[in-house]
Amino acid sequence: MIKDLYSKIVFKYTKYTLFFIFLLVGFLAFEAFKLEVDASAKTLLLENDKDLAYSREVYKRYKSQDLLMIAYTPKSYLLSDDTLKNIKKISSDLQKLPLVDSVNTILNIPLLETSKLSFEQLAEGAKTLETKGINKDEVKKELLNNPLYIENFVSPDFKTTSIMINLKDNFSKDVQHKNIVEIRSIMKKYQADADMFLGGANMIADDMISYVKSDLKNYGVIVLFLLILILYVVFKEIKWVLLPLIILFAAIVSSIGLLGLFEWQVTVVSSNFISFQLILTTSIIIHLVVRYRELASNSTKLIQKDLILKTVSSMVKPTFFAVITTIAGFSSLVLSGILPVINLGWMMSASLVLSFFLTYILFGSLMVFLKPSPPNKTFEKQFAITQLLSNIVQKHYKAIFILSFLTILFSISGASKLVVENSFINYFKSSTEIFQGMSIIDKQLGGTTPLDVTIDLIEDTTIQETSQKQKNSAFGEFEENMLDDFENEFETKEQENQYWFTSTKMQKIEKIHAYLESIPELGKVLSFGTVLRVGKTINNNEDLGNFQLALLYNEFPDDLKKQILNPYLSIKDNQVRFTIRIVDSNPDLRRDELLKKIRAELHEKVGIKKEHIHLSGLMVLYNNMLQSLFKSQILTLSVMVILLFVMFWSIFKSFRIGLAAIIANIIPIGIVFGFMGWFSIPLDMMTITIASISIGIAVDDTIHYLYRYKNEYLKFGNYIDAMQSSHTSIGHAMTYTSLAISIGFLVLVLSEFTPTIYFGLLTVVAMLVALATDLLLLPRLVISLNAFKGVAKKANSTF
Repeated sequence: MIKDLYSKIVFKYTKYTLFFIFLLVGFLAFEAFKLEVDASAKTLLLENDKDLAYSREVYKRYKSQDLLMIAYTPKSYLLSDDTLKNIKKISSDLQKLPLVDSVNTILNIPLLETSKLSFEQLAEGAKTLETKGINKDEVKKELLNNPLYIENFVSPDFKTTSIMINLKDNFSKDVQHKNIVEIRSIMKKYQADADMFLGGANMIADDMISYVKSDLKNYGVIVLFLLILILYVVFKEIKWVLLPLIILFAAIVSSIGLLGLFEWQVTVVSSNFISFQLILTTSIIIHLVVRYRELASNSTKLIQKDLILKTVSSMVKPTFFAVITTIAGFSSLVLSGILPVINLGWMMSASLVLSFFLTYILFGSLMVFLKPSPPNKTFEKQFAITQLLSNIVQKHYKAIFILSFLTILFSISGASKLVVENSFINYFKSSTEIFQGMSIIDKQLGGTTPLDVTIDLIEDTTIQETSQKQKNSAFGEFEENMLDDFENEFETKEQENQYWFTSTKMQKIEKIHAYLESIPELGKVLSFGTVLRVGKTINNNEDLGNFQLALLYNEFPDDLKKQILNPYLSIKDNQVRFTIRIVDSNPDLRRDELLKKIRAELHEKVGIKKEHIHLSGLMVLYNNMLQSLFKSQILTLSVMVILLFVMFWSIFKSFRIGLAAIIANIIPIGIVFGFMGWFSIPLDMMTITIASISIGIAVDDTIHYLYRYKNEYLKFGNYIDAMQSSHTSIGHAMTYTSLAISIGFLVLVLSEFTPTIYFGLLTVVAMLVALATDLLLLPRLVISLNAFKGVAKKANSTF
């Protein structure tokens, strides 16, 4: 088939073929401009997650809004006139932004204690810091002692305050990104007077994409330069530099265009797909170049078209099988249930198909215009690593097996230390602005990642009967003490709400609140329990009665209720909400364990029925996503090992070859997980896909090597000569690919974005381990298992 394609199309209509390819690439290059990058937090969630549906319900029920926070540390005293003036200016500038709904600062929060008003008077409105004649010393005292405000609006050392930015809903991600840019622009105007840091879930996701884009731009150029340098050092000819670059450019641009055409969005998770494609396309190209040079060296009388045809004919089958097995590896991501990860699986599958066809068509079409010439083999003669490895395979097989066994032990022991965590703050180096900002918010302003605990307050019959007695008694008191017109206006509503505030419920709320505050991994906890504490202070250290609580709920101004009541109570649903921020920088934080602990201890220690406990919010959703991804990866990797074994067995028509191949492919995956475990690199949404990369790299080398080894065995009739010949032919291509990619990707360790560092480092580890297993363990297993037994009888019928 490949011969017909080249003879009847590529060679016969070379210029038309190139014109068509460049037309296709040009069209896809145009479509590439439509590619969108989605940095929203929603892209990191499981769409079919029941907790997501519940989180949306809670979001709607309590009228929650997306929130951004500015940590503001002035260079002068926090309550000085200049500081307050600047905060007011910043608030005013922020309020003008189209996406900003409201801004809360120490200037406009109600000073419930400083106002020194009764509850009836508070219903008419509390004082604020902007109230004329307000006593700033008393304000400071309240801000530091009021549980609504400490570690929320002011830090314990009274040096930092927060500017809370409530955002409007239903805006596009482009508008959200623009909003973050505009907020930072406003902050920059006032940076001479204060240190400011922006925080919030949407900001973190947006910054992650910005870091990825920056790394692609900055380090992509360096990786490309190093690739050019290595290609020239290895091959010593300009054509072997330009040809790979042209093919790489066409393949990558076409893939990006394909994503734009089908409106597949790139997210934080799938942002490395270009790097994946670069690795695998480079491998295909280098294998072709090395094979062409080998044929040109051994067959000096062949004309160019014959050389090209012989090159592609001998390489198309192993390349095809390498591509489909790699696609099978990436297809495991489709089973994750997480849309960005699913898209990554489809992206890589489509990109590999494009790379395969474009490489083989462009290689033949462009090479037609060049004349054959003896290859410069200076580097091969000086770089004798493959010859050294072949000698080790021949003479030191015991050492290979011992080392492999130790490697397996390293992998198992390291993998047992793996933790599944998603710490956003650890994505950034300590020297970066975002790390410093998140750290300040964690330590001074109560934490970063939001968590909601909602409790259904359903009382038993005895409690309800007691409540009814309280109702009758309290209502009599209400009739005796309140004016008739006040009673007529509010009687019905207060009858309904007053008797909801039973002492049993209030005690339960306070007990839950106290338990949550006792957990060291949790930051600021806010709830109606916080309001009860403030109310007790205002009420001369006496607990608020049912009537006072009903008055608080019914008669407070809407703006006051919006800030201190509505976020925590839903009387209609008989439910209370505890809003929590997690201290993301806590090194001992284990999110999944923490969530399980909260659920268990609310039942065991506080006495809440399990079915009445609900956890929601971004922390829960991110954790669900990560746990789902981890479970699906374990499952799909297990399935993939079996599938790959069957594919190897089927391709090479030999159980023994299949066994040798799968052992050689398991080790790179294991060593990567072992490396991560021993060096405390967590499995998270950025690193967990490295397993698929490891499979892709290992499978590619394995198939190419076994295919060549089998053919050399047919030629020589013995394993040792066949192995040595394979090492000095296909072994060069494998080594050059690993060398080029490893040196290029090592540059990524200079990034400020930790996932980029991990990606570069783990990719290099995967490449070098895959190379070592395929050039040491694989041939030794083939020899020890006598894997080619009977292959001579089948001759070329293997494929």
